Amino acid sequence: MEIKEFQRLMYNLYFENDSRRGVLANFVWLVSEVGELARAIRSGDKSKIEEEFADVFAWLASLANVLEVDIEEAAIKKYPGKCPRCGQNPCNCAFRT
Repeated sequence: MEIKEFQRLMYNLYFENDSRRGVLANFVWLVSEVGELARAIRSGDKSKIEEEFADVFAWLASLANVLEVDIEEAAIKKYPGKCPRCGQNPCNCAFRT
């Protein structure tokens, strides 16, 4: 499945509710899911980590749908096969912590 197809699936499944919920509430759900991902990472439970990655991706797609942003198009525009900062592939930027 392509990113665009996944975003369309989220639109078909949830857009009616997401649009009623609004941008801010959808963003809060996304942030909540990122918190759940953090807890899953700390736990080290691989299946829980995978589940939370899926939830974060779904809420990101839902928020993008409400804001009328094509995630795949935006990602390709920002990351056209090279680092947006140094222009290299692989990235040659100085490592930062």
